[in-house]
Amino acid sequence: MLRFARTADAIAATTSKLAKTAIVADYFRSLPQNQAAIAAIFFSGRPFAAYDEATLQVGGSLLWRTIAELSGKSQHQLTELYRRYGDAGEVAAAALPQRPEAVLSLTDLQTVFAEIAVARGPAAKAHIVRQLLEHATPLEAKYIVKIISGDLRIGLKESLVEEAIARAFDAALAEVQRANMLIGDIGETLQLAATRKLAEARLRLFHPIAFMLATPVDSAEEALSEFPNAAVEDKYDGIRAQAHISGGEVRLFSRTRDEITDSFPELVPALATLPHEAILDGEVVAWTSKQQPCGAGAPAREGMAADVSPVQPERGSPNGRALPFSNLQQRLGRKKVTATLMREVPIAYLVFDVLYADGELLLERPLRERAAILDQLLTPSDLSRGTTTPVVALRRNQSSFAFAAEPVPPAPVLRAPVVTAHSPADLEHLFAAARKRGNEGLMIKDLDSLYTPGRRGKSWLKMKRELATLDVVVTAVEYGHGKRIGVLSDYTFAVWDGDRLVNIGKAYSGLTDTEIAEMTKWFLAHKVSEHGLHLEVKPKIVLEVAFNNMMRSTRHESGYALRFPRIVRLRRDKLAEDADTLETAKEIFERQH
Repeated sequence: MLRFARTADAIAATTSKLAKTAIVADYFRSLPQNQAAIAAIFFSGRPFAAYDEATLQVGGSLLWRTIAELSGKSQHQLTELYRRYGDAGEVAAAALPQRPEAVLSLTDLQTVFAEIAVARGPAAKAHIVRQLLEHATPLEAKYIVKIISGDLRIGLKESLVEEAIARAFDAALAEVQRANMLIGDIGETLQLAATRKLAEARLRLFHPIAFMLATPVDSAEEALSEFPNAAVEDKYDGIRAQAHISGGEVRLFSRTRDEITDSFPELVPALATLPHEAILDGEVVAWTSKQQPCGAGAPAREGMAADVSPVQPERGSPNGRALPFSNLQQRLGRKKVTATLMREVPIAYLVFDVLYADGELLLERPLRERAAILDQLLTPSDLSRGTTTPVVALRRNQSSFAFAAEPVPPAPVLRAPVVTAHSPADLEHLFAAARKRGNEGLMIKDLDSLYTPGRRGKSWLKMKRELATLDVVVTAVEYGHGKRIGVLSDYTFAVWDGDRLVNIGKAYSGLTDTEIAEMTKWFLAHKVSEHGLHLEVKPKIVLEVAFNNMMRSTRHESGYALRFPRIVRLRRDKLAEDADTLETAKEIFERQH
């Protein structure tokens, strides 16, 4: 482990990607295959392979307490170290006492991680973590803590680890990338590369594939300059979800590749009826089943240009419409969803792509072909209807199922409506209609595009515009981390409710490094109180903040929260008294809904 840590330090010391790759490749070649496989996983910033469902469940507070106990340093001293380094691993290296060189191996660390994963309760986990750090040198502890935290912060992404594997074992990079994508285990991928067996990699179902991403565009003209004939869908305000289906088993994964099946169990019955194995890509949205048009291909087609034609004449007329994200938010992050909540916040799964079907991986088939396969796969009579049945969440390796207390209808699984557009005027009409339906904007896709996991190219575009801007007053600031170590870069801000300020959001993007440095000096000179990394400041600085939508929230005193807030500019021309009011925010919220 000590050699791993020294190698990681060497990687962090260079900014050259080629140099980083060379260091990792040389290190892999110097190790036995089984050790190199473990190192590959750790270099990806994970304790376990990506497909592995094991989790450490060790939070930052547990790590912080353990470092404090072992170092004997006060909270004030540790906070000062964190301000200097902005990383818990670096704090561990600086705070923990020197020890004789340990004999901890990569295999030992992997075994201890497995023990932490199965340990029940914070006390049991804390005991194992403490023992581990007690027997580690400060340098080893630095990277143990970083791996537990899930980010090495040495400028080494998994893509560079893939490049290092290809370089170390004279393999084609594309083959390494494909194998890792299919099996979700970069350690196993390394072993396949070392034994010249990359072609033997097969798709591992119930391991999420990285999602294809879209590039923002500002105008309809810019969008259609990329490709002449576009498939156009509404951009829904929900959460991206990848559904894996096989033999009646269904699992849903978020864009961060976390499993979210338990948050939406009523989707399982409909998806489980698919007769073939499949991986679907779509959006889970809060949903109302009122008879209103929804989606770009809906019959009403408000404002749609005459020459805009649906890809499928009868497709795209679901009996209902998507609701704002604030409705869906009530369903997120829950370990158990009650039948009452499922009735109060109904959902739908709007599917717009298929990545795998009936034994065939479809990533390298063009969108127009994938769309045709998806049309055949999703039969409305099979998926969008169904009798009222108890909801059951099908889980892997689970022999018994927990039923909801009351029967709940299966949620609809719908083919996302799609049309084609040939001119900027078409797109502008479609955009206006999508916003009128309450959706964020448009997704514009090249019908000839392949599905490229994890990449944000020009084959998929997203066209949306900010809902509004507010002039707000900064009330509190926090120290940043990573490249923003030592500066106050996270701003909490408020609007006026009568003669008092009520917080309504928090933002950390939009200002330049120069502006952040300038504001850091100002805030430090005008702090009211200090709580670790959090400073309350005199309410004098006004920001103009843009946001995509607004939702009700109990987190802020205003009762609202801004979604995707971004600082547009410092309003040096305005006094705090000139900032917007809660009444203005309420008007924006009502307009949105």
